[in-house]
Amino acid sequence: MAPASFHHEKVCVMDASGRLGSTLVERLLERGYIVHAAVQGHVDDLKLNGVATEREKKLKIFHADPFDYQSITDALKGCSGLFYAFEPPQDHPAYDEYMVEVEVRAAHNVVEACARTETIDKVVFTSSATAVLWRDNNSQSLASDLDERHWSDVNFCRKFKLWHALSKTVAEKTAWALAMDRDINMVSINGGLLMEPHLSITHPYLKGAAEMYECGTFVTVDLQFLVDAHICVFEDVSSYGRYLCFNHAITNHEDAVHLARLLTPYSPSPPPSYEEANLIIQQRLSNKKLNKVMVDFESELLLED
Repeated sequence: MAPASFHHEKVCVMDASGRLGSTLVERLLERGYIVHAAVQGHVDDLKLNGVATEREKKLKIFHADPFDYQSITDALKGCSGLFYAFEPPQDHPAYDEYMVEVEVRAAHNVVEACARTETIDKVVFTSSATAVLWRDNNSQSLASDLDERHWSDVNFCRKFKLWHALSKTVAEKTAWALAMDRDINMVSINGGLLMEPHLSITHPYLKGAAEMYECGTFVTVDLQFLVDAHICVFEDVSSYGRYLCFNHAITNHEDAVHLARLLTPYSPSPPPSYEEANLIIQQRLSNKKLNKVMVDFESELLLED
């Protein structure tokens, strides 16, 4: 059950058709929220497995195109919060140099719509750890750990065609600039690689995976942890700014091989050298900020169980 102050609160999840969005809808309904689930495609695209019939009464599904301003405002109407996660349009599913413009325009439209919706109190903006971790290895900042204060270098991302990182960085910066200008209470969740059953080597997050591993910045996140983090920072009145979100760092050969087998199940892995097998890479991304706010939230979940 949701805390009393959140009971019957109305929130919007956009785009609700992705794995994160649809799971967020289910969890929010479980916690007593009234949910506006906004999907880009057909309303039938929203597949909710865990929604009991009595909870369906608290769910309203909207068709909301992030490039159609009116459809966004319709979905937000009467809501006090928005959980926003960009899903690539069906006619442009691949991350390439043009995706930057698409994702930035969508972020701008959605945050602007929130600014014009009087009932909106808080926005949780889903970004990525790739908006934090990419920079020139020769720069001085490599001496220290990376956290929420750091941003990926857009010129570096462009130079090495790291389109996912570039899109996430520029879209998040656009959202923050507009949120600050329009005085919107926004927090961002910068998630690691989302572990899911059909994850493949073609996932755009994985471009530069070997370099991330070598630099100690290759992190992953489980779906339930990612969902809980979103709800936690929404419900915590003291949450602010950005939150790096991951619950596993790939820092040794065994972890790297395990992930490689998941991504490319039919490719044999060469046996490692003694040095490779015993190499422990120092984790250089910090998630201390999120862990602090998650402590109380997780203890509350245990009480519910």
